[in-house]
Amino acid sequence: KKDEFYTQLVDIENEVKHYRRHFRGATVLCNCDDPECSNFYFYFRDNFEFLGLKKLISTCYRNQDWFQFSEGKDEKAVCCIYTGRDRPPERRILEQGGSFRSEECVAFLKEADIVCTNPPFSKFRDFISLLMRHHKKFLVIGHQNAIKYKEIFPYVMRNEIWLGYGFKGGAGYFINRHYTDYAKAGEHRDGMIRVSGVHWFTNLEHDKRHED
Repeated sequence: KKDEFYTQLVDIENEVKHYRRHFRGATVLCNCDDPECSNFYFYFRDNFEFLGLKKLISTCYRNQDWFQFSEGKDEKAVCCIYTGRDRPPERRILEQGGSFRSEECVAFLKEADIVCTNPPFSKFRDFISLLMRHHKKFLVIGHQNAIKYKEIFPYVMRNEIWLGYGFKGGAGYFINRHYTDYAKAGEHRDGMIRVSGVHWFTNLEHDKRHED
């Protein structure tokens, strides 16, 4: 639970706008995202036609704080598939718990063209390794320290992963109810936590990476 940082809609908008050409005709997978509260799901659902998406798939791990599909006290992992405004989203229960490494979710990964999400930072090595193993395009949030992870840096050296446009000032504000925000008064935002050193990691081509 302490690894769940919910991303603001404005931060998703500010980054994805630089990659719009990559999303046309694409199936997008948000595989760390509760469709009831994830702004990644909301962004791609609300901009489905604008971006020209083919399909949107959102999956989440069980035991989410804000989970809406619980039956009694047994919280379920769920998948939501959205294909446009002319048909209702398809929701289904994930029997294997919703981990991005489960067979169910890997099947969705194989179907996807682009993965876009904020994965748990503690699982970042495993998450990126899974995407690279399946040769997937992605745009995801991670801590800048991940650049020097022994599992990540070789991809950077080989020019297979690079940084995106990033967060203003190198810090992001995330919704998380399990931490106390120690940001100074001028930077404090109620109900949110300020996290320094966060960045977007991607293998989608963009102009900024070619600037000196």
